[in-house]
Amino acid sequence: MNFLSHIEAKRDGKALTSGQIKEIVSAYTAGKIPDYQMAAFLMAVYFRGLNTAETSALTLAMRDSGDVLTFPKDPRPLVDKHSTGGVGDKVSLPLAPLLACLGFRVPMISGRGLGITGGTLDKLDSIPGFQTTLPTDRIIEIVQTVGCVICGQTERMVPADKGLYALRDVTGTVPSIPLIVASILSKKLAEGLAALVLDVKFGAAAFMPTRAKALELAKAMVALGNDCGVSTRALLTRMDAPLGRAAGNWLEVKESVACLENERNPPDLRELVLGCAAQLLVQTGKAKAIKAARQKAEACLSSGQPRRKWDEMLAAQGADLAAFNQKLALDHTAPAVVELKAPRAGFVSRCDARIIGEVIRDLGGGRLAKDSVINYDVGVDRLAKPGERVTANSVLARIHASSAAQAESACARILTAFKVVGRAPADASLVEDIITAIKPSSLHRKARTSRFG
Repeated sequence: MNFLSHIEAKRDGKALTSGQIKEIVSAYTAGKIPDYQMAAFLMAVYFRGLNTAETSALTLAMRDSGDVLTFPKDPRPLVDKHSTGGVGDKVSLPLAPLLACLGFRVPMISGRGLGITGGTLDKLDSIPGFQTTLPTDRIIEIVQTVGCVICGQTERMVPADKGLYALRDVTGTVPSIPLIVASILSKKLAEGLAALVLDVKFGAAAFMPTRAKALELAKAMVALGNDCGVSTRALLTRMDAPLGRAAGNWLEVKESVACLENERNPPDLRELVLGCAAQLLVQTGKAKAIKAARQKAEACLSSGQPRRKWDEMLAAQGADLAAFNQKLALDHTAPAVVELKAPRAGFVSRCDARIIGEVIRDLGGGRLAKDSVINYDVGVDRLAKPGERVTANSVLARIHASSAAQAESACARILTAFKVVGRAPADASLVEDIITAIKPSSLHRKARTSRFG
């Protein structure tokens, strides 16, 4: 293969064939293309883009670069959810056991956080004994017996994406819609899914800061997912304020358990968990309409079964349930906890998720580099939410830190994330749109948008 000619073709805006793209991915995975040439190719893609056929070919070639999960025949559909990430985004934790109790199998292959974006696996690592690294046969076994698993991809799952993402991260080519689509969907397609729901976020702490760019990404992923035979929908959601009232690995696990115990506060977390479940029920034909699907999901969550399923999943993945429950009973596990008080009475009009995420990262709860050591106990909880009334000296947030000095320093920074005004701000919907495909037969057909619910 003359890879230089492919770089030049893409540099000049020419389309590559599916065979050429498959050959490129295969050669790179085998170590036959040096990083400096692949970096040049990625930059050409960044500026010139990929058409829909090229994006599809790249996604499938990346999926097929390693092992794919193969499950036995089973009446329970294989489903999953993916989020583009944010601060306090813990939806996957209560959603997986809920879906298992609704009659699905959930092979949830998740990732770790980088920067201010929290990672599902980092949250789970705060649970005593929980194993997020599992061999392929064990992943399949747990899914078949328990109904759900949340773990990382194996060394042999989509190895092409690992190398390509590492290069994108250091060459300024991460914000490329076709490359993002291929990276996300190649991993999800390797799970052998029947249906997938995507949570594509926009706002202050989102990967896509504007609604327009988030919509573009959502439409591209929905179109490609459906074209590849997986019923795919996307929820377009806001990430200006943290999701829920807690952000930070262990604190988010605690809030997830509260959600599974049918705790209705915070309502935004519950809304998104039930919304994702409802979409998947409709996508797989288990419900005919969203309203009925949501009622079914809500009844299941209220039954207590998903909470018991959560413990079952934890035990299957090696968690020490006795130690977990002891830790869960504690008010806090960080050495220092400081309350941030409201400077005046009024209504919260802003709770900036980016500022809060940056503070948690700097406290040790996130990564500045891939090899950063995580402090699972730091973070914030009891967050006041936009639209809520506060009194002077009422609690805006609690800061959990490794020392009193760090907690006090974080308090000053987090105060700048809040704005308290005299009038209640206008309500802003959490889920703005649902993007579905007209038909799962062609990438060239446009997706449509409809209102949530």
